[in-house]
Amino acid sequence: MSVHRVLRKDGDTSYEVRWREGTRQRSRRFELKRDADAWDREVTRRRQLGPLAVQQLTVKGPTLSDWIVTRWSPEHASNLEQKTRTLYANTYAVHIEPWLGHLKLQELTVGRLREWQADRLRDSVTPNTIMKARTVLSSVLRHAAESEAIAGNPILLVRPPKADHRDQAVALAPSTIEKIRALLPDRDATMISVLAYSGVRPGELRALRWGDVGQTTLLVQRGADPDGKPKATKTVRGVRNVRLLAPLAGDLAAWRAQTGGRGSDLVFPTKRGTPMTEKDWNNWRGRVFRPARRALELPDATKPYDLRHSFASLLLAEGRTVHYVAEQLGHDPTLTLNTYGHLIAEYADRLNINADEEITNARGDQPDRPTLLTADQAAAQLGCPRQRIYDLRAQGRLNAIRIAGRLYLRPQDLDPFTAPGDA
Repeated sequence: MSVHRVLRKDGDTSYEVRWREGTRQRSRRFELKRDADAWDREVTRRRQLGPLAVQQLTVKGPTLSDWIVTRWSPEHASNLEQKTRTLYANTYAVHIEPWLGHLKLQELTVGRLREWQADRLRDSVTPNTIMKARTVLSSVLRHAAESEAIAGNPILLVRPPKADHRDQAVALAPSTIEKIRALLPDRDATMISVLAYSGVRPGELRALRWGDVGQTTLLVQRGADPDGKPKATKTVRGVRNVRLLAPLAGDLAAWRAQTGGRGSDLVFPTKRGTPMTEKDWNNWRGRVFRPARRALELPDATKPYDLRHSFASLLLAEGRTVHYVAEQLGHDPTLTLNTYGHLIAEYADRLNINADEEITNARGDQPDRPTLLTADQAAAQLGCPRQRIYDLRAQGRLNAIRIAGRLYLRPQDLDPFTAPGDA
């Protein structure tokens, strides 16, 4: 490693810095000696920092996109769950690749990443979406740093945006859960029971087998991939025993008597007898859950996953500890506090309830006249054939909503139609 004076063919003089990088001899020429001396000092400094710092002088390395394809995907992403890989790929394609994909790893400096984040915010991308993009970037750059392709993970030095406001978890009371169930066929009503009264995640429900249903507990030991194949749960230990509330045990027993399920049979297979895929699940949400939610005028943000909060609410109202609730839900006690802290405070000075009794009472408190009428009930109220109801709906004269293949109407919507021959 030294500076050499070089006489060029045109008679001018230049200065060449030579140094060794691993097993290769490197060199670089300068017009001025002071520039060559400065470069020589930089090489010396970087050699003291380590081989990676010396390598960065000459080797730019792959682009971000190249690294993902050739190194990160086969070495790291292949170990991620299929759903996570799909989410990462979509996030990268939309929010990262157009701005950063063509840059060399060495060019992804703190300043460049800070500029990317600011640009995304100016384009009205939500902070939550940016946080997802940062997660993808951090995974890729951490992998590159561990592989000694870059010195460190620069995204860690970029301050994240302030998170979007999120309302506290809303737990539906058993009275509301039972109104949903009353609108549904047995299979769908039992699915609602399992979600709301055991706190399982949708993926865990899709993978539930009859062998997992005990006398007093529900064994949650697997989830389901988007294609329906079993996978590990999100629970740290991979398995948990959930308390089986008496009303839920009765619902499952009745459903088992109908289906004849046993052992390794799925509790909720498709009509074809196959595991529910994510596509099947989304179809169920659109065909069953969302119409029922609209019919009962529940908040639009309510999702099947939110029924899990109802189980947590019942346990907290019973006076159960945070650790007990966390164990039943299959997550960390800190997450339980953050998610249900408002419910813990709400129930602190109340008398404890009994979850079984609350559900049983909710089932017995259903009003004699339902808030929604079936097509048969509406036809009886109007004194006309059921086909008349379908005809009025087809003409756009009668509001009705289809839930799980059944037609439901509000009593007040029948007021203008008092006789079969109305105009």
